[in-house]
Amino acid sequence: MIRVFVFFAALFAAALGFAWLADLPGMVSVTWNGYIWEQPPATVALVVIAGLALFLGAVWLVLTVLRSPKIASRFFRRRRRDRGYQALSSGLLALGTGNAKLARKHGLEAGKLLPGEPAAQLLIAQAAQMSGDRDEARRRFETMLEDPRTRVLGLHGLFIEAEREGAPAAARHYAEEALRAQPGLDWAGKAVLGYQAVASDWEAAIATLEKNYTARLIDKPAYRRQRAVLLTARALELEDSDPDQAMQLAREAHGLAGDLVPAAAVTARLATRKGDVRKAAKVLEATWRLSPHPDLAEAYAHARIGDAAADRLKRVKTLAALRPNTAEGALAIARVALDAREFAEARAQLKKVLRSEPTRNAFMLMADLEEAESGDKGRMREWLARAVRAPLDKAWIADGVVSSVWSPVSPVTGRLDAFVWDTPPAPSGALALDLPDEALFDRPGLAAPQEAAAEAAKEAARPAGPFDMPVRSPKPEAGGEPVMDLTPEPAATPAATPATTLAEAPGEKPAVKPAGAAAASVNGAAVPQPGKPAAAPASAAAVAPVDVINPAASQPVDAPAPDNAGSPVRHAAAYPFPRLPDDPGPDAADDVPLPKPKFVN
Repeated sequence: MIRVFVFFAALFAAALGFAWLADLPGMVSVTWNGYIWEQPPATVALVVIAGLALFLGAVWLVLTVLRSPKIASRFFRRRRRDRGYQALSSGLLALGTGNAKLARKHGLEAGKLLPGEPAAQLLIAQAAQMSGDRDEARRRFETMLEDPRTRVLGLHGLFIEAEREGAPAAARHYAEEALRAQPGLDWAGKAVLGYQAVASDWEAAIATLEKNYTARLIDKPAYRRQRAVLLTARALELEDSDPDQAMQLAREAHGLAGDLVPAAAVTARLATRKGDVRKAAKVLEATWRLSPHPDLAEAYAHARIGDAAADRLKRVKTLAALRPNTAEGALAIARVALDAREFAEARAQLKKVLRSEPTRNAFMLMADLEEAESGDKGRMREWLARAVRAPLDKAWIADGVVSSVWSPVSPVTGRLDAFVWDTPPAPSGALALDLPDEALFDRPGLAAPQEAAAEAAKEAARPAGPFDMPVRSPKPEAGGEPVMDLTPEPAATPAATPATTLAEAPGEKPAVKPAGAAAASVNGAAVPQPGKPAAAPASAAAVAPVDVINPAASQPVDAPAPDNAGSPVRHAAAYPFPRLPDDPGPDAADDVPLPKPKFVN
């Protein structure tokens, strides 16, 4: 708009000037060699302007002819450059589409048309990288090191090649050179920091982290977190050799990242070693509120050296109450309760965990509880069998690596602060977990004495079954050894009376003797075995009373029942024989009396 205004203003001024010249009176007279040329002022002005234009045109034409070779050279050079940039553009497009062969072709053409162009050299090197020709790519990048404009570009390419070939020392060297050549370079600063951390050069890594933060390569939250990780790693390294320096570093790390579990754990251990129990408890409680972890509970339980197991249990309960309803807290209480032999508390905590977040560790602790409390091998194996199919416990995970110990860097990529506390993914083909029945959680053998006595009396009063055979002593043979004849008597033989059975201790299985084995005896009388008829006594007077201890009561339970001879026999609650899944149970056929064994001398 301004240009248009200026143009019309200049045109208006020229019109005014010509109008002023036209209005001037008089004539302009030019005399030369006897000739006189007289014209009005306006005509003279137009002639002067036209002559000046012709003069300038003639000068331009002469100069153009004189400079024509240079103009022609510049034209061809410009055309060559345009062709080179066109080839460079086509090569970059081919490189983006993954066509390394076409990209190399356009790169070589661009290199000929644009000698010394860094972009053309980069295109050729990257095309060689894509095609797998690492020797040519390395040669191209090494050539770039000679030019100050492309030195950092060549170092970056050599760094990538060194990483691909698995040469961390060379890669670290190229990254450090690039960082010195151009401070504040993003990829170089992060690479140097990573390689220093992998090499456990914590002091140098902390210094590099400070430079990266000064160059604004990372923000403040990332800087605080990474510094806390590096300080924690340094404190763990100095924990045994220089505990004072390690304590300072660990406390600073805990202040920078309150949820960093390793920092809190090492701070608490060093404070416990110095006898500062309050400081250790304060640090552990602060971190437990943010991220509960078994290491925190372990350090909190042993914050005061020499405490009894009951004192540790009270302390762990206090810690778990700071973050209630967590599986880590319940498992921590269960472990310490198991050490304190508080089996009821341990069972209650493990039951909560197995109902909400079942893991292998919880099932194994339940097996330890069964072994410590009752020694029941069967129930212990049941819990261990379920632990095999249970989900994995939480662990430190980084880039697919599962570890039980925290590490500041990833062993795969070298990334700082890569490990997180999480549940590992379930392996492929894992079996589905079936939760145990409620009866399996309860402690075995805890029935009330009154209920046990009533059950024993009920068992003693029940009618004889097919497994209840009378206890009889066989008649001795002439040689002194009894001979048993198992030939059945006629069907008219009276039915056998209930036999005395031995009650077993809680949690034990009934002993089953193989066929053909000799019968056991109590007080000189044979005791029937399950599924095997007992020997008949020589006379009713030979039968001696058998005292059997009821597992549910402290005194023997006498339940007299007449046998064939009318002598009283003491009975106890019969051990319930295990029933197979396809057993339909007793029926009418079970009441048919079995044939009485016959003894002969």
